[in-house]
Amino acid sequence: MQQTILDGRYELERLIGEGGMARVYAGRDLRLNRRVAIKIPHRHYLSDPEFLSRFRHEAQAAAMLSHPNIVDVYDVGQDGDVHYLVMEYVEGTNLKTIITREAPLPIARAVDLAAQIARGLHAAHRAGLIHRDIKPQNIIVTPDGRAHISDFGVAKSHLSTALTETGVAFGTVDYLSPEQAQGRPATPLSDVYALGVVLYEMLTGRLPFTGDNALAVAMKHVTEPPAPPRQLVPTIPPGLEALVLRALAKDPAQRPASALEFARMLRAYDQAAHQETLVSPGLPRPASPPPQPVGSARPAAPPASGTTGRVPIPPPRSAPSRAPSQDGIGCGVFLVGLLILAGVLGLVFVISTGALGQLFAGLGGGGSNGGGITPPPVTVETGTPTPTPQITVVVPDVTNYSSEAADQLLRQASLQPVRREAHNAEVAIGLVIGQDVPAGSLLPPGSPVTYTVSLGPQLVELPNVTRIPGVIARDRLTAQGLRVDVREEPSRDVDAGFVISQSPNAGLSVPLGSTVTIVVSRGDVVRFPDVIGLQREQAEQILRTTPGLTLIFVDEQGPDRLPGYERYADNEVVSAQIENGPGILNGDYVPRGSNIILGVKRPA
Repeated sequence: MQQTILDGRYELERLIGEGGMARVYAGRDLRLNRRVAIKIPHRHYLSDPEFLSRFRHEAQAAAMLSHPNIVDVYDVGQDGDVHYLVMEYVEGTNLKTIITREAPLPIARAVDLAAQIARGLHAAHRAGLIHRDIKPQNIIVTPDGRAHISDFGVAKSHLSTALTETGVAFGTVDYLSPEQAQGRPATPLSDVYALGVVLYEMLTGRLPFTGDNALAVAMKHVTEPPAPPRQLVPTIPPGLEALVLRALAKDPAQRPASALEFARMLRAYDQAAHQETLVSPGLPRPASPPPQPVGSARPAAPPASGTTGRVPIPPPRSAPSRAPSQDGIGCGVFLVGLLILAGVLGLVFVISTGALGQLFAGLGGGGSNGGGITPPPVTVETGTPTPTPQITVVVPDVTNYSSEAADQLLRQASLQPVRREAHNAEVAIGLVIGQDVPAGSLLPPGSPVTYTVSLGPQLVELPNVTRIPGVIARDRLTAQGLRVDVREEPSRDVDAGFVISQSPNAGLSVPLGSTVTIVVSRGDVVRFPDVIGLQREQAEQILRTTPGLTLIFVDEQGPDRLPGYERYADNEVVSAQIENGPGILNGDYVPRGSNIILGVKRPA
């Protein structure tokens, strides 16, 4: 460290971290007398104008962010050849250290940290910033449990190998989204994917993908499904597992629509988990009182195999309606006998039909027979039983998983997998193309969910189209569902208009829709070299060394024969033609053996 104070204001105290792009120092803002963190790029980046420009631009953009879950950026500047970024100093521990020391983390803690990070990412995305390198090393957790996202100021090298040493953290591919691994631009949903990896690691203590080198890990992000977290830690609830796997979907469109939506889903899951009444996460709290949690009213029989793990609550017992005046009779009614029961039921009928007044009127006019009226026989329907609360499960996202992994995910969610197969040129053989029930939908346990597995592209065997007319060759290939790219080349052996060669070769099998290149003969012709515009001496030298052409005459042209005479340099070649034939231009094809005449500006 050559300098200890930058711009007379920022004092560097000690090195607290180092990455592949920069070092970070704890320091002090002498002007405001506050602790700060100061990031300084490595010296070998000082000769990279593009890096420095991006460093300044993104630092200035990050400085406009203000959110409780984002490390504030205070200043960006340059002192001599030292570029620096001044940030909020957050007292805490980076999440990677916490995971290494404590993982698997308690579920409530992991969900809370992930929701905080998601809210911070939403604030950045709303401001037009994509982090591109979300990983536990870039998350600082304070002693009171607040997560702070750091490192918005520098674009990361996504394909550097994973390496961690004491006090040193390099960017890795461990949290890289499939689209970034394929070289496509990062989007806000790339950050959501990376956060899904972080949550997976917090819950299991392991990364979803590992490999011998960075390229191997990157390819697994693109092609392989992650092991379901419950395989590693069976105590993870199925609903939370479904959320993690949705965030890790290969297709960004299958992930939560935004970081904010992911945060809301995590919060909704957390609330539902505290109630212990909902099977699927991400649902709003019901307006009516929820059913009793498991444990408050356990049924005598154990749950059937393959259920979600929650015991269905038995329906309330149906009881006959009774008049208000009969409350408190209790089970003694049963012992009185059928006669008294008939009277009670008759009274219920009278009350429910509004005939009570008529009954009393009849009794008043009955004279000596007042106590001897026998109620007519009635039939009383018991009320409809209160419906049992419907237990539902969340449909996991099985897109881009192998058939075996898709089966496992669906069965773990208490759903019945149904497999179909179809050709697909975009999805690798054996991976799931799509599913008929969208991920996140709610279904009763045991419901069938059909998914479609890729058979790879439909293959077509290439016919031999060489030595036939190019127009016929093109029609044959097009009829087989192939695209055709036609190129033309001179040939002394194949007549003009006939196919010289094809690529790929005949007999090979290629995916439907592939492009086949055919080379069609121009005949025995020679390409006229680019001599128009050159000086006469140089043009003559080129033509003398071009096989198949002979320069027989140089026609010097003066102002009387050369329009725009003043525009050309003396001795400049201004035209060319075949003897007794048409004029030609640079790059034109002319018959082999042609005699050439050049037109040249005559010096004034």
